[in-house]
Amino acid sequence: MLTIAAFYFFVLLLLFLLFWIFIKPGWSLISVISIAIAYVPFSHIIPPRLTSDFSIIKNTADTRVMSWNVAQFDVLYNKRSPETRDKMLELINEYQPDIACFQEMVAGDTLVNLNTPYYRKYSFYSVYEFASKLDFQDYFYSYNFTDDFLNHQHFGLMIFSKYPVVKKQRLSFYPYDYNSNFQFIDIVKAGDTLRVFNIHLQSMKFSQGNLSYIDNPTIESKKDIEKSKSVIAKFKIALMKRQVQADNIKVEINKSPYPVIVCGDLNDVPNSYAYQTIGKDLQNAFEEKGAGLGRTFTGIAPTLRIDNIFVSKAFTVNQYARVQKKLSDHFPVVADIVKKND
Repeated sequence: MLTIAAFYFFVLLLLFLLFWIFIKPGWSLISVISIAIAYVPFSHIIPPRLTSDFSIIKNTADTRVMSWNVAQFDVLYNKRSPETRDKMLELINEYQPDIACFQEMVAGDTLVNLNTPYYRKYSFYSVYEFASKLDFQDYFYSYNFTDDFLNHQHFGLMIFSKYPVVKKQRLSFYPYDYNSNFQFIDIVKAGDTLRVFNIHLQSMKFSQGNLSYIDNPTIESKKDIEKSKSVIAKFKIALMKRQVQADNIKVEINKSPYPVIVCGDLNDVPNSYAYQTIGKDLQNAFEEKGAGLGRTFTGIAPTLRIDNIFVSKAFTVNQYARVQKKLSDHFPVVADIVKKND
């Protein structure tokens, strides 16, 4: 759990460094040595570069990958603010990803009569409409029927591809809930086969009361202590579940006979068990080309970079962007990659 506070510990170390330089310079070596020891793990949080450029026009040889927790494309509030979904689709089309991995996707894949009042009343967008509006050649939508969302709708994971898909696989593990499912596809580009994983690990499941307490934490009463225990308990349960989920995902990544691209919402920060397990022997696009803290979750804290694109070392990451448009509770992340032999 201390990994969540790593950035703040680093800031504290810097303050100690400045303090000792003016009070007892010799003691500043303690902070210097601590920072040196922590340099490699800290570089996962903030890469050693000041700026990061991104060109909307990609090289023809590159593959552009987008990962985004789309928060159901705002389906719950669509009648009140239909423009949100349209803006999200416009953003995706602006960046023109070749591969798009969406988490918390809501859509229908049942063929129904679009002209019936029943469909107009209850349906959102069908998968076919999304694919058409976003100009994707193929897709793989995986979900658990127990997570159905309104009529004709499902709640799950989606991979869209502009390249031919030759294999689609959904994997599910005990307890077979939404976060215990993940998916992959094999695509073919210029004669090369690539495997793309889309994952969404266990969230904290904070209630509105939990979030309010995190914003204004106090321990002035017994009720406040109970609130803090609730937050800590949810942290612990989620961390334990993500450990199991990360282990299962890594087993499948290691089985891949092809170079891999791993996209998703880890619900965990760099240097966490999930991040280190899934990212082992892979490159993180943000670490390769990003700058700053790279926050991807819009709430709670400015240090929450929980959405990631990992790629095999067979790729070169040419550029990376975090699109800072608040249309979901997550910012989309985009990376241009290319096979090294290309």
